[in-house]
Amino acid sequence: MAAKRILLIIGGGIAAYKSIELVRLLRKSGHVVRCVLTRTGEQFVTPLTLAALSENKVYTNLFDLKDEVEMGHIQLSREADLVVVAPATADLLAKMAAGIADDLATTLLLATDKPVLAAPAMNVRMWLHPATRRNVATLRGDGITVMAPDEGEMACGEYGPGRLPEPQAIKEAIDTALKKPSPLQGRGLGEGATATDSPSPNPSPEGEGDFSGQPDFAPANHRPLFGRRILITAGPTHEPIDPVRYIANRSSGKQGFAIAAAAAEAGAEVLLIAGPVPLPTPPGVIRVDVETAREMAAEVEAGLPVDAAIMVAAVADWRAADTAAQKIKKDGSGAVPPLALAENPDILAGLAKSARRPPLLIGFAAETNDVLAHAGAKLARKGCDWIVANDVSADPMGGETNRVHIVSKAGVDSWDRLPKGAVARKLMEKIADELDARLPASDD
Repeated sequence: MAAKRILLIIGGGIAAYKSIELVRLLRKSGHVVRCVLTRTGEQFVTPLTLAALSENKVYTNLFDLKDEVEMGHIQLSREADLVVVAPATADLLAKMAAGIADDLATTLLLATDKPVLAAPAMNVRMWLHPATRRNVATLRGDGITVMAPDEGEMACGEYGPGRLPEPQAIKEAIDTALKKPSPLQGRGLGEGATATDSPSPNPSPEGEGDFSGQPDFAPANHRPLFGRRILITAGPTHEPIDPVRYIANRSSGKQGFAIAAAAAEAGAEVLLIAGPVPLPTPPGVIRVDVETAREMAAEVEAGLPVDAAIMVAAVADWRAADTAAQKIKKDGSGAVPPLALAENPDILAGLAKSARRPPLLIGFAAETNDVLAHAGAKLARKGCDWIVANDVSADPMGGETNRVHIVSKAGVDSWDRLPKGAVARKLMEKIADELDARLPASDD
């Protein structure tokens, strides 16, 4: 990868020491790194250490007039290719979500027009607190990439999610973010578009539009989805019960990721909203990671408008009505603790009713019995265009093959069992034909 300019904002907390290794890794890759230390960050790492490793001045004070003459905060926020916040404390995430600019770091974040990636680090209770969950959902909805924290033992002695991801993992997330088309207004849109724009009904001619993240698989005329924008959800969602337990579906994410890869190969600009799965991001795909159904719903809304949405994710139907702040323990009495459930948002049905409903909306259904009957009922209930149904009673989710049925108002198209990659490519051919019929190219 060519050298890029990284603006690294370092929040407070014991995890700040990992920023030193992150700077080293970025510099080793040839990137130019400028560091900004918050007031609390200075309590854990020193400007001198970061300056020595980055070979650049470290910025700490918004009101340093010399810096304002030579390197104004607006210029500093916009000359970078990517802004990284690591560690992103609960306080920093809250200020970012609220648009507060009361020091150099938060002013830079509010002033930047470049992509932002945040790596959270905080106590497990703080990470699981509803306020933090709302802030993360808001930030992701605004187009900011918020990594999932690692799970493990905290410096405070507690255990659970909230640890800063390891520097190598952050560096890999940075590499992925740098490959995305930039800037993206309203995620999934080309440069210059806004969240209220409609997707162009015609594929962009060769050389037009912002498809810098699109791999050059083949000439445009051999890529049937060139110029189309496709949104795909994949994997499960994890709905926390307490710091160590969650509700989820048995989804590997393999079929959804295969579909994202096939869409990119076919020339589409692809936004993949992925639940927690350890799968690599397909080439040319813009990926946003989420954990819960509510986070996924927010990211889907933020990714509109698109030409087609393919909702492959196995979203948990329910979540715990109240998430316990501590691990629920057995008390020795044999009594089972009550678990009150709340219904999660129905992302597919909500998208079907949206004013920005995609021209082609596809749902998935993994069934254990009466596959076609259940798929037909789901098609009517959800209001989508197609349901891609498969029988998982004999072949558990996570396998390498699928036998699917495309159920629509026009009837049922049943395919033989195929590898998931082949299913994905065949589905892309069908989608390309459908979009050409629904959104024909103009004669201009």
